[in-house]
Amino acid sequence: MDLAAAVFIFSLLFTASDSALSLKSRNWDVYSFHINSTVTSRYAITVITSRVANTRDNSNEIDFHVKIPKTAFISKFRMTIDGQTYDGVVKQKEEAQQQYSQAVSRGQSAGLVSSVGRTLEDFKTSVTIAAHSKVTFELTYEELLHRRLGKYELLINAQPGQIVKDFKIDVNIYEKPGINFLEVKGCLGEKGLANAITTTRADKQAWVSFYPTHGQQMDCDGCGETGLKGDLKILYDVDRPQSQGDVTEHGGYFVHFFAPADLARIPKNVVFIIDQSGSMHGKKIAQTRGALLRILDDLAEDDYFGLILFNSDVSPWKRELLQATQTNLEMAKQFVKGITDHGATDINAAVLKGVEMIQQHPRNGSASILILLTDGDPTSGETNQGKIQSNVRKAIGKKFPLYCLGFGFDVNFEFLQKMAQENSGLARRIYEDSDAAQQLKGFYEEVATPLLTSVQMNYTGATNLTQTTFSYYYNGSEIVVAGKILDNNIDDFNTDVIAISKHDMVKYSDIKATKADKLPAVMSGFENFLQRLWACLTVKQLLKKELMLTGEEKEAVKKEALDLSLKYSFVTPLTSMVVTKPEGEDSQVANKPKEGEKPAVHSTRMFSPPSSATVQLRRTGQAYQGHKARSGRILNRLRISSPDYGAFHPPMMYGSIGHGIHHKLLPVFPESDYEDLTSLMLQATAIPVPKGAGLSPPPTVISVRTPVRFLMAAEGQSLPLCFDIPAGHSVKLLQDSASGFSMNGQLMSEGGNGFQKIIIRVNADKHIEFDTNKITIKDGQYMQSFMWTDSDTDHTTDSMIVIIRDSEADITMTNIRVVILLHRQDGKHFLWPAVRKRPLENEIPGIMGKLLVAYEEVNPTKLRIHGVEVNASSDSAGDYSIKAVPRVKCQLVDLKSALQGELSNFTVPQL
Repeated sequence: MDLAAAVFIFSLLFTASDSALSLKSRNWDVYSFHINSTVTSRYAITVITSRVANTRDNSNEIDFHVKIPKTAFISKFRMTIDGQTYDGVVKQKEEAQQQYSQAVSRGQSAGLVSSVGRTLEDFKTSVTIAAHSKVTFELTYEELLHRRLGKYELLINAQPGQIVKDFKIDVNIYEKPGINFLEVKGCLGEKGLANAITTTRADKQAWVSFYPTHGQQMDCDGCGETGLKGDLKILYDVDRPQSQGDVTEHGGYFVHFFAPADLARIPKNVVFIIDQSGSMHGKKIAQTRGALLRILDDLAEDDYFGLILFNSDVSPWKRELLQATQTNLEMAKQFVKGITDHGATDINAAVLKGVEMIQQHPRNGSASILILLTDGDPTSGETNQGKIQSNVRKAIGKKFPLYCLGFGFDVNFEFLQKMAQENSGLARRIYEDSDAAQQLKGFYEEVATPLLTSVQMNYTGATNLTQTTFSYYYNGSEIVVAGKILDNNIDDFNTDVIAISKHDMVKYSDIKATKADKLPAVMSGFENFLQRLWACLTVKQLLKKELMLTGEEKEAVKKEALDLSLKYSFVTPLTSMVVTKPEGEDSQVANKPKEGEKPAVHSTRMFSPPSSATVQLRRTGQAYQGHKARSGRILNRLRISSPDYGAFHPPMMYGSIGHGIHHKLLPVFPESDYEDLTSLMLQATAIPVPKGAGLSPPPTVISVRTPVRFLMAAEGQSLPLCFDIPAGHSVKLLQDSASGFSMNGQLMSEGGNGFQKIIIRVNADKHIEFDTNKITIKDGQYMQSFMWTDSDTDHTTDSMIVIIRDSEADITMTNIRVVILLHRQDGKHFLWPAVRKRPLENEIPGIMGKLLVAYEEVNPTKLRIHGVEVNASSDSAGDYSIKAVPRVKCQLVDLKSALQGELSNFTVPQL
């Protein structure tokens, strides 16, 4: 057989593989996908309905996978199969977990079905249905929309996984005061999809419809055969004719929305307490500097401010608060630009210093705020978290709020959350993405303009009230109180509000509740919406309160929250939903994750990623021995670089590797599709190949050695540097001769983005070896191995702690902390090291021992580094030091310029 024939066969194989992928994705047909969201009095109930048909001639497992807002509670889930309905049941968490655990112990495939993301949570389940049968999935979730910066946001995510013939999103909003603003944003409403959106506004109602056609679902940016994937954001606000707010009664319950705008802003005293410990190294500290520079620009001249840096020491910029004059702000900016990271973390002393600075600067008619930004646990000074919380609580004495911003997933968020809530503030996670500086700035904007302090909401003729006292009311926000009217007697119900404004005490009196209008027909089934709003708000506040209590008080509040969760079928941190299925299938349990919690991994099987093979076609044709040839197992990666084959290859198979180095013919097949691909490919070719027949001459097959891209944070620049190291090298990552610590890694030999092996040596007798299958700890004669799926596994010695959790290994020593992450991309597993804590301020040997590099931009293609002009280009890289792997823009330079040395200076002969 000549070369052209061989190429023709492989062209058919790849065409068949394309068909295989398409057919596999169409083993079922989502023929209808509807999302209906109904909002009244800012309370949203959203129903996702997916109707799916099994297109196979045999039974098939059908997936249902949707994303819901983190602020929502799931309240209902049902599946309907052949007229039989299976409802999920909300139970106490321990009861539901027991059912789940029993299934796991029997080796069955029960699983927790929810996980957490940045703004969304996953809900995923599956069910097996008969050939050519249909199933309807219906999920309901509920949430109270919060007003931020003058807007309510309803977030809807849709990604059905394929093009859907009947795709609809309908949003119906009814607000008694009237709707004065409506806007639709999000990627599903951009460019070509904008024509699929219809918005209608009346006095008290608004409708948003999103009905994309088949063509729009295929041709929009990022769309294809997998259909739409993205968000719709409906932003709106209501009329506020009365400064005392709007009080609505319905079904014996009331809700009071209080958001006066006719008030002068209160000057503020704000102290920023900034963690500059070694764990803030790199992007975190750079983003913090960027955010502070922007925040300083927004301070008003009648504001006073302070800056405190802390690691193991506490270093105020100035000993007292300074007025935000232009001169002082310019000096502060110069100080901020020089912030670097080093040392440990003394949170206790830093916060107490901030309290002291505010207390030494009393001002009538002003509002004081503390803002703490940290990414770690207290490791210096007072390290007992309970003692720190007690110290801070006593020092502040409920005089002003403390806001805690936790940077990244390594931070002890529950500790920050409790400390903030005990001091009338809140905690928020800042995600380690490219927009972290904007997240910091966005949070500051929410608290930048206080209008009232010491707000007290008073009610007569009511009971079961939600929170009624608030430290501050900020411009663009809203205070919400709900409760039950005694004996349903609206005539004896009254409310007033007392607070302190810039000039004096203010009082909003004689606020009467009015009955809700008769709801429009479209709101059918919404009759008890105020009762559910009250229950939702009460449960959320009780869960926060329970976090701060101990003993009998804690148990009493927890029981109250649990009882309400069960009564209203809310999936909360205290309850779970048992997802029932047809006989013969295991139930699953849906949980509400905590903030920052990662998906639980429960499996009775160890994980072992497949090895990669480079396909070599031999003259013997042994790969074509009938159906015994499992092509999927050997077509893990096929790299054919001869340009002669381009004409025979489907365009969709073209791709790029090596961060900008382009090659033709780069098919990538998910492992799960291999066996199905094999069968289809063998049938599709229909070319008999006799045993022993050869392909002569064989096509040129080469192994592409993909370079691995590294990021390096830059001093005072928004874009980091990036540089490439050729694949296969064993490189020196970090070495500290003082402690005997070293970390070396072997880069993937081909087709990978990171390391295939990393070894950490603690001393001559102790080291830890990481590969993509397992982690092995050797200490003298002692040796122990752990699989990556051994979540929440701890190994502790006198000098080292190793914690394994969800594809991460966290190694902590006295002055060093390293996290090894296991990533999967394009069907391959690889490792990536992240240094969270450095041993020294100075540079130490190794690629990751370098400090921030400084550069100047000469022109779009030139940078100046250490006085030398070097070539540069605008590019991007995946930041593998973070689990989510954000794509980061960077200035691409050669390795020698970035590391200030030759590659040979950073390689090692063996790990």
